[in-house]
Amino acid sequence: MNANEDYEELSSIARQGSGSACRSIYSGLVKWCMGKNDDGSDSMAVQLVDESHWSDLVIIIAVVSSKQKETSGTSGMRDTVETSPLLQYRAQTVVPGRILKMEEAIKNRDFESFARLTGADSNQFHAVCLDTSPPIFYMNDKSHWIINLVEKWNHSEGTPQRDFLTIKCKVCHLHY
Repeated sequence: MNANEDYEELSSIARQGSGSACRSIYSGLVKWCMGKNDDGSDSMAVQLVDESHWSDLVIIIAVVSSKQKETSGTSGMRDTVETSPLLQYRAQTVVPGRILKMEEAIKNRDFESFARLTGADSNQFHAVCLDTSPPIFYMNDKSHWIINLVEKWNHSEGTPQRDFLTIKCKVCHLHY
């Protein structure tokens, strides 16, 4: 198979290894589609826009710890699906509308909306992690310190600051 011919198939194959992997097939901004099959076989990523669409958006990854996560994403998601009622509410009520708003923000290169949606989604993701039994803690003290710094700076400026939003997103494990 020619990798340039079928990104969707490659994304679906990568998804079998990990959810995050399916998004890595594309460049630019990517959406991970849930799919409808119970076995997840139709869950894959699609590219929303290529890297040239929002060329002044720069993503910075801040590695705040070299330690391995205590809970892997795969086992964490399994436990969350089995034990968190908040996950079902989030999936059915919040995420569909938030995705539409995020796609609109990306399409329009509306950084303020993009930042606010990303922050809200990150916060809710970690609330779901805490609602899991046993609770999952992906952030550490450094993560919380950076988020607090970003929030204070944004509050003092009255609007999200481009330079630090991506640090918050990556520190919090949020993927868009």
